[in-house]
Amino acid sequence: MSEGQKFDTVSSYIWSDEDNDEILETIDNDEPKEEAPTDRPSWANKIEYLLAQVGFSVGLSTIWRFPYLCFHNGGGSFLIIYMLMLFLVGVPLLFLEMAAGQRMRQGSIGVWKVISPWIGGVGYTSFMVCCIVGLYYSVLMAWSLFYLGQSFQSPLPWSKCPLLRNSSDFDPECERTTPTTYFWYRNILKATDQVEVGGLPVMHLSVSLFMTWLIICISMIKGPKSTGKMLYVSVLLPYFILFCLLIRSLMLEGAHFGLKNLLAAKVRSLYSVEVWRRTGNQLFLSMGPGFGSFTAISSYRPRSNNCVMDAFVVAFLNLTASLTATVFVFAIMGHLATENNEKCYLRNAETVLYLIAAGVLPAEARPPDSMYHDPSSIYSGWLKSLPKQIKDTVLPYMTNCNIAHELMEVMEGPGVAIVAFTNITSEFSGSTFWAIIIFLLLASLGLSTMMGIMQGIVTPLQDTFSSLRKYTNLLTVGVCVPMFLGSLIFVTPSGSYYVNLLDDYWVSLPIFFIVILENIAMAWIYGARRFLADLIIMLGRPISPIYRWLWCFLSPFVLLVLFVSTLLHLFLKTITYLAWDSSISNEVIRIYPSWAKVLLIVLITITILPIPAYFLYTLIGVDFRVSMIHSGATVIFKPEAKENSLKSYPRLQYLVDGDC
Repeated sequence: MSEGQKFDTVSSYIWSDEDNDEILETIDNDEPKEEAPTDRPSWANKIEYLLAQVGFSVGLSTIWRFPYLCFHNGGGSFLIIYMLMLFLVGVPLLFLEMAAGQRMRQGSIGVWKVISPWIGGVGYTSFMVCCIVGLYYSVLMAWSLFYLGQSFQSPLPWSKCPLLRNSSDFDPECERTTPTTYFWYRNILKATDQVEVGGLPVMHLSVSLFMTWLIICISMIKGPKSTGKMLYVSVLLPYFILFCLLIRSLMLEGAHFGLKNLLAAKVRSLYSVEVWRRTGNQLFLSMGPGFGSFTAISSYRPRSNNCVMDAFVVAFLNLTASLTATVFVFAIMGHLATENNEKCYLRNAETVLYLIAAGVLPAEARPPDSMYHDPSSIYSGWLKSLPKQIKDTVLPYMTNCNIAHELMEVMEGPGVAIVAFTNITSEFSGSTFWAIIIFLLLASLGLSTMMGIMQGIVTPLQDTFSSLRKYTNLLTVGVCVPMFLGSLIFVTPSGSYYVNLLDDYWVSLPIFFIVILENIAMAWIYGARRFLADLIIMLGRPISPIYRWLWCFLSPFVLLVLFVSTLLHLFLKTITYLAWDSSISNEVIRIYPSWAKVLLIVLITITILPIPAYFLYTLIGVDFRVSMIHSGATVIFKPEAKENSLKSYPRLQYLVDGDC
């Protein structure tokens, strides 16, 4: 091996189309396999490791956002696009992050410095994204915890409107809307009418947020040992609950109507760039590549672990949870739409009876008494049986009842999960029990995802400052306390609008930027062939060459399209939010003020700034005396270390015919 190759800590062979077996044997002989550091903790077993990966991947957005996007983006067409992107783009990128963490035995910061110091800042950007997302994601879990605490009451506090103080009358603001919507905005959020109106943190949400961070801190206080035990509950319990809810929802009247809408694919959605953009956003926000959490979690596994199969297992379970939650939500929405449509029929029947009693309509227009027992089947038959002259007289007094319109109405609103689930718990017999089950599900999903996000923060800190590994308890507390204090801004009366701002408009761009650079660094700088060779040796089994083509061509193309379309969407379209208008007791769409877009630009700039900053840092530390060595179709650029520099940097390699 030449002198120039010795400082590259990972095998630095450049692949050609020669016999792979001979090259693998050469690499195996030249590169000693590194053993895992003895002081690095590890997962107790493979099950705990997989639970950690699945728990991070299957989060609140699986239930919170997936069914809503599915309904508004073509139903079955959305599912087709999602599954295509999941297995052609999501799985390869998931495998890439898992394999990188497992191969280097480091968190996101250390991994990308080893692979290529020129993009070493990617790890710092992932770290910052985890910090900011952790601030507002913990609030989603706090909402679920508060609802869970309120569920231990009978009747449920959101089942009816509250009375005015010292009066027997209901609150008029609540009577103009539904009790569940009123409870969400006025009791839970204490929401203001506009994002500009501030205020101090809401006390009950602050307490719930404190409990959230206390649970997270206790779960992670001992590192993987304590986290692994908690994951048995926080990951397995939601799957069991989801299965029970699915069975219960399929037994509801009208569930088939919701499922029919789910399976109805709208062909035009397959050709919509906007639908593909939203699907891509959901895929990456749901799966979680780019956060560095997969890399961190995988770094605690032996190098021989089969991360190829792990990537498929995590993706499959993520898809299973998403589809189960979607079937459950659509069945519930179909039931609610059917109920609301039947109420519309009965209101029309009562209107006709009143007008007959008033002498406005003839007695022949009287609806049959059996309508009150089965309005869905009798109403249409009754209207059709009316003589044309009487029907023309009756129709102007009646409301048009349309079950498709009712389904659209129930699918609107602030997070289908929260308001829709509180709606349906009131419909179930034993509503208190089902409310506890549902919000226990949401709280468990939030906890497992938050533990994954925290791994993306704690692990890089311990790898960067190795002395912190001896003080895992203090480090965990030292991270959780400032995170709790920072997240208090999101439990102010206007805090939910800031959550929507970051979740809808900010997080996608840095995530796409991170994953694009990770993909390019691995496929084109380090080399996809070279990386696959490392993995074949590391795992001791062959790996399909299809990953090389996916990493080199398909994934970068899809990611660039998603990044550009998201960027255009942010800067060319008006950014809006769903706000509560107390004067009319209804939700209205408002435009974020101009400073909100400035805030987004500042946050995006701050999060991606470590990437160019670390590139300049590396550039300053190296005399860029580039020697170009022409060997066949290969050109190698070798930045040489300064004479007095104690640190050598791996070579930046490019291949004219593609290192892919």
